[in-house]
Amino acid sequence: MNDRFSDYELAENLQLDEERALYGRNRLIVRGCRFDGPADGESALKECSDIVCRKSYFNLRYPFWHDSRLEISDCEMTELCRAALWYSSDIKISGTRLHGIKALRECSRVEITDCDILSPEFGWFSSDITIENTTAASEYFMLKASGLRVKSLSFTGKYSFQYIKDSVFEDCTFMTKDAFWHSSNVLVKNSVVNGEYLAWYSDGLTLENCLITGTQPLCYCSNLRLINCRTSGCDLSFEKSEVDAEISGEIISIKNPASGVIRASGCQEIIRDDPKSRCEIIIG
Repeated sequence: MNDRFSDYELAENLQLDEERALYGRNRLIVRGCRFDGPADGESALKECSDIVCRKSYFNLRYPFWHDSRLEISDCEMTELCRAALWYSSDIKISGTRLHGIKALRECSRVEITDCDILSPEFGWFSSDITIENTTAASEYFMLKASGLRVKSLSFTGKYSFQYIKDSVFEDCTFMTKDAFWHSSNVLVKNSVVNGEYLAWYSDGLTLENCLITGTQPLCYCSNLRLINCRTSGCDLSFEKSEVDAEISGEIISIKNPASGVIRASGCQEIIRDDPKSRCEIIIG
């Protein structure tokens, strides 16, 4: 055993289904265990610290609440493992399936790597989250989270990243709708953003080297920047937005942007029926 864990206790190859099975434990390795069974107990590892959990199966509710310093690797949390990690901090999760609803909430300093997330309402009110090489399917993913550092995420689902702030995304693919609404101080680089009604009411959103698809993107935005982006299927774009945009390729239509400048290779239609629209639009 690694010297780092020489004074840790070991719980190995156990089946645990009672209420609070390992409640309040510290400096514990959980390996090859199954949290499942007829007792249907909740909160298996509540109020714990310095827990290393490997190759274990979670089929019961609320296993990791009010915990600190968790390492979870090569585990499975089923759809019955509801609300798996709440109010916890200093967490590393790798190679793990997180398939229960609301799997992460109000947590801080979390690293998620090589995971498969299938969890509506994941990540709400969380902060300082790193996600890398991960797939996720969710609705309202990361609502009101902050300090996200996301790389190589493949995401599917509606209403993602709403009200987030101070976050960076790189090399991601988003199949989404109503994403980044009311977001603040967010950078998205080298990514594909496919979805309707992108980033309405955002403030300080920058999209760099991105492909943007879908109807009515980027409306009612403040301090919006597009750097060397491409668009596809984008109509009625930029309505009432303060924008500085460079778009390569053609955009279907631009409607009443509030201010700033939009440079595009081509545009099928420019709609100017609001006298308050003062944005400069340069085509060609």
